[in-house]
Amino acid sequence: MGWQGQVVWKPHLQLGILYNKRMNSPSYAIQTNHLQKIFGEKVAVQDLSLDVVRGEVFGFLGPNGAGKTTSVKMLLSLVRPTSGDGFLLGEPLGRPETRRKIGFLPEHFRFHDWLNADEFLTLHADLYHMPRERSQTTINELLDLVGLAPHRTKKLREFSKGMLQRIGLAQAMLNNPELIILDEPTSGLDPVGRRLVRDIIRNLKEQGKTVFLNSHLLSEVEITCDRVAFIKHGVVIRTSHLKDLVEGELTVTIRGRNISPEAVNGLSRWSSNVRCDDEVITLTVMGESDLPEINRYLVNQRVDVYALQPQRVSLEDLFIEIVGVDGGL
Repeated sequence: MGWQGQVVWKPHLQLGILYNKRMNSPSYAIQTNHLQKIFGEKVAVQDLSLDVVRGEVFGFLGPNGAGKTTSVKMLLSLVRPTSGDGFLLGEPLGRPETRRKIGFLPEHFRFHDWLNADEFLTLHADLYHMPRERSQTTINELLDLVGLAPHRTKKLREFSKGMLQRIGLAQAMLNNPELIILDEPTSGLDPVGRRLVRDIIRNLKEQGKTVFLNSHLLSEVEITCDRVAFIKHGVVIRTSHLKDLVEGELTVTIRGRNISPEAVNGLSRWSSNVRCDDEVITLTVMGESDLPEINRYLVNQRVDVYALQPQRVSLEDLFIEIVGVDGGL
């Protein structure tokens, strides 16, 4: 009844067409092509088009309400797309055999708080039909890995938010997944806990796993991810290697006197983002090679240049630049 008037998603009907494209490439962990989700009159996701390479740590960034959670739910087949195509690990979305190869830590988890840590992980191992001997070995290793071995008999209702986050991370790795989707994995963790999660993600990458990371902590994303995608109003507006983003652009602060409007306007040949406040000019350039020429230009414009200070652009600055000041996290 709730699907009346919507396009019913039938991946098996699209399979013949998609297999002629690169959309089923085994070298990709995630591939989506114009995925859209509409709830009634609300467009939750307008155009989700992503390619996530196997073995990379991929950051998924956007303001609140941008469609990140709905996008993750479509990838996991928790909700059906209204239209569009998608593949996980080379297979169409929704395949049960593929979902067995995925680990997931949701942002708003509701664990069985009457169970202790060992019982909780054992329950999930049973759901994966893991042999009991193997599951107990794996559980012991994971409890050690997330620093909860001393608390294995403690009820989850007695866990702090950070401890729940870590036990959730353990269950996401329980089935030795090829793809791990983590939604705010460092939320509620102290600096030691965040470092532990970073180390675990690096270890997963070294094992050849793919990690899809959604986080509001941009400093964590900047340290951890290989590539990032920015989503706004349900549309992926930019995808790039993180190294290219944060190492390519520079924010330059220039302090001087006799700064004329004409001199400021002329800086547009090096940057589309130029601001002037009294005796301080701020602009963004693509590399250090532009700096000597900018300095010579200002001197020729009779600007008395007192200081020219370049600084690497942070991911937070890039987020605001790409998504906009109205897209707060």
